[in-house]
Amino acid sequence: MALDRKIEQTGKHLPPLSRGFDPLEYAERVAGLQRQMAQADLDVLLLTSAADLYYVSGFLTRFWESPARPWFLCIPATGQPVAVIPAIGAELMGRGWITDIRTWDAPDPSDDGVTLLVDTLRELTEGRRQPRIGTPMGLETHLRMPLADYHRVRDMTAPATWQDATDVVQRVREIKSEAEIAKIRVACGIADRAFARVADFADVGLPLDGVFRQFQRVLLEEGADWVSYTAGGAGQCGYGDVISPADGRLLQSGDVLMLDTGAVWDGYFCDFDRNYAIGAVAPDTAAAQAALSAAIDHVLDTLRPGHRACDVHRLLCEQLRQHGAEPGGGRLGHGLGLTLTEWPSFTPLDQTELRAGMVLTLEPGVEIAPGRCLVHEENIVLRDTGPELLSTRAPRLLPVLGAQQ
Repeated sequence: MALDRKIEQTGKHLPPLSRGFDPLEYAERVAGLQRQMAQADLDVLLLTSAADLYYVSGFLTRFWESPARPWFLCIPATGQPVAVIPAIGAELMGRGWITDIRTWDAPDPSDDGVTLLVDTLRELTEGRRQPRIGTPMGLETHLRMPLADYHRVRDMTAPATWQDATDVVQRVREIKSEAEIAKIRVACGIADRAFARVADFADVGLPLDGVFRQFQRVLLEEGADWVSYTAGGAGQCGYGDVISPADGRLLQSGDVLMLDTGAVWDGYFCDFDRNYAIGAVAPDTAAAQAALSAAIDHVLDTLRPGHRACDVHRLLCEQLRQHGAEPGGGRLGHGLGLTLTEWPSFTPLDQTELRAGMVLTLEPGVEIAPGRCLVHEENIVLRDTGPELLSTRAPRLLPVLGAQQ
């Protein structure tokens, strides 16, 4: 009964949200990072990735698709962040709350922001005998600058020491504010409405790649800013994998069609899939669907802050086996937010403690037979009282598209 109430609340029409965030929210994010920096004894935090820069500054652009230029944001132990960016981004960065914006004409083959960045780091660590500079170096991070330039910056900032600041960033970013959760909810609502229209463009005899294109079109019509990720598959009584690009094969009676999307609204992702039977549902496919639904129900009822990521993997696997299904390999869910997938990962190895405010996916999969699987995914936010659905709960029975053959 409680689950049904959550579904009803998720499905209500939500008032339109404004884009971006109040400057106070950005200031609170910086304060959170600076608290983590203090625990790690860092003097400066250097950020280079699109998600990290947007999180701190509100700098949102598709221009990151061009790899020609690096972008830097420096957060001192106290005080305001400093943006060190190509001149082409100055106007957009200046619309936000960051006031110290330093630019160079990029790309510069001989000095693409290196000297300007080094001067900024020296200024922010002035008076410290051996400054400590951190930048994310661990799993689910990347350094978005040439490796040779990174080594030059390290050499030129000596005697500063450099250390991994992955935990500094992840412990702050993994807890979403209510404003962030609201944006992810909007993205989920866009996908919900697009999935509700699948019967309009998917049927027996239609090409799979055409269905994929139509799905992306509908996501944009329903309000997505862009569709960074579309995947899925189709096959008799199940599909072989969930990441292949679509080909021109025609949907046939007995196929299972899966569509998975990472649609974006104001920089925030949704990430969930839906399965559809084409013309008919095989008994073993129906049994797999029932097992997946029961496993997700169990986690929605039992998951609480304090569980670990590995506990979610265990709970899902136990429930799948209790319902006669064999869990698929790999992780069975993950974090979600400014990127399609974030930490933690629901695997047997991830000991991350789950906390209230985390936005997560539940993504169990089952192997129906060799080469045939079924994967189901929902998006949730973890509250003190348990999970709250952000995606509208999938039907417990596979929707059937097309006439029975």
